[in-house]
Amino acid sequence: MSVEVHNETESEIMCEIFAQLTEHVLNSLHVHPDTEVSIIFVDEESMQKLNEQWMGEQGTTDVLSFPMDELRPGRPEAQTPAGLLGDIVICPKVAQLQAIAAGHSSETEMFVLLIHGLLHLLGFDHATPVEEAEMFQLQSELLKTFLQNKV
Repeated sequence: MSVEVHNETESEIMCEIFAQLTEHVLNSLHVHPDTEVSIIFVDEESMQKLNEQWMGEQGTTDVLSFPMDELRPGRPEAQTPAGLLGDIVICPKVAQLQAIAAGHSSETEMFVLLIHGLLHLLGFDHATPVEEAEMFQLQSELLKTFLQNKV
């Protein structure tokens, strides 16, 4: 995997752990090892601009995903083709507020946001109750297996 992680904020981000999580998710979903993805951590002002420009939404948000090659998950016997998966942008300040409400650490919240963004890049959505249940269940499983392996 080619995973680039950039921190454009004043927040302290352990970029390596986010690269490891990305690799865990993509390996778990049988994405080709030559796939490229980037993760960018930005401040609230930058996120607000991106949200307004690309999503047509006012205000800041927690995570945005920008797919490139429209790759989909593979299977154990047939990985997805190699390609450029896309970009994920995360706002640590928004994640910090959400973490308080969720009762876990900011790092855990950013893990959740990263997995959520990766799933969007791979074609998952939560527009219907069935899609939402599938996506959020997979998101929880991927986080759980990553944290178990991290310990």
